[in-house]
Amino acid sequence: MTKEELTDARSSGSAAHKSAWQPVDGRLLDVEDLHVEFRTRDGVAKAINGASFTLDEGETLAILGESGSGKSVTAQAIMGILDTPPGFITGGKIKYCGKDLLTLPRKTREQVRGTEISMIFQDALSALNPVFQVGWQIAEMFRVHRGLNKSDALDEAIRLMERVKIPGARERAKAFPHQFSGGMRQRIMIAMAIALDPAVLIADEPTTALDVTVQAQIMELLADLQEERKMGLILITHDLGVVADVADRIAVMYAGRLVEGASVYDVYANPAHPYTKGLLDSIPRLDQKGQTLSAIGGLPPNLTRIPKGCAFHPRCVYAQDICKSDPPPPLLDLGGRTSACHFAKEVLNHEL
Repeated sequence: MTKEELTDARSSGSAAHKSAWQPVDGRLLDVEDLHVEFRTRDGVAKAINGASFTLDEGETLAILGESGSGKSVTAQAIMGILDTPPGFITGGKIKYCGKDLLTLPRKTREQVRGTEISMIFQDALSALNPVFQVGWQIAEMFRVHRGLNKSDALDEAIRLMERVKIPGARERAKAFPHQFSGGMRQRIMIAMAIALDPAVLIADEPTTALDVTVQAQIMELLADLQEERKMGLILITHDLGVVADVADRIAVMYAGRLVEGASVYDVYANPAHPYTKGLLDSIPRLDQKGQTLSAIGGLPPNLTRIPKGCAFHPRCVYAQDICKSDPPPPLLDLGGRTSACHFAKEVLNHEL
């Protein structure tokens, strides 16, 4: 295949991508009342309990929460890579460009995965195959999904490695995953994720175990790629500092539920849920030197035995009797933001 033919193939592939799946009024993803459970010997763990959120073109949505809150399970459900058994989607809808992915035939769903919705996994070393060269692994996307021959697919892989700023890409394409640093492996994962020009990119803890400087580089790279390709980006993390400069909206999860959703500014300036407030108060601040660092007491609940009422009430300093007996309300609209708390208005207005 000549360079001109390869360029035409890229253009036609991009055109086919855009004509096959069109956003509905700019909306790429719409997750409605999603429920996921894991059936184990110890009981049924309700990992996701009615999560709902949306993602538009060019938007960055950060999903925050402690380990075990359901962030990664949500991503796996969207991608269609949930291990079944023991994991089962028991309710809800996952709409991509207006079509419910959960009702699509298996082959159609597989065509969406990677080409329309792609994912950067948390541990790049585990996600990459240790016995194949990284160039071969990236090129596989083009061989399988675009039908390119080995030589042209490798050229595309090298182009992507250069795009994600891996120096000496042509030579490094012959190296194996263990021969790269953590930051470089993450760049390889990003190259694989964007290979087929997806409309939605899910980044699951993309900066875990990386030093602060490399974290900033990776986040800057993701922001550049998103602006260039107009992707919708879902950033899954527990680090509030990472998302401060890159996210448009934040969705906060606790015990499988979204407990707050708002713009980045609103969440940082004035949280409307006690859990979000606890997360923000636990961040060290330069103007609090010498003061005791605030922390959320207790531990996240066991998902096989979620407490009655509000799942956060055993750890909540604002909890009252109603919180211990009645489930929290659905996400309340507080004027451009939402919160699932009986006393959301009071928390927002500092009346408790």
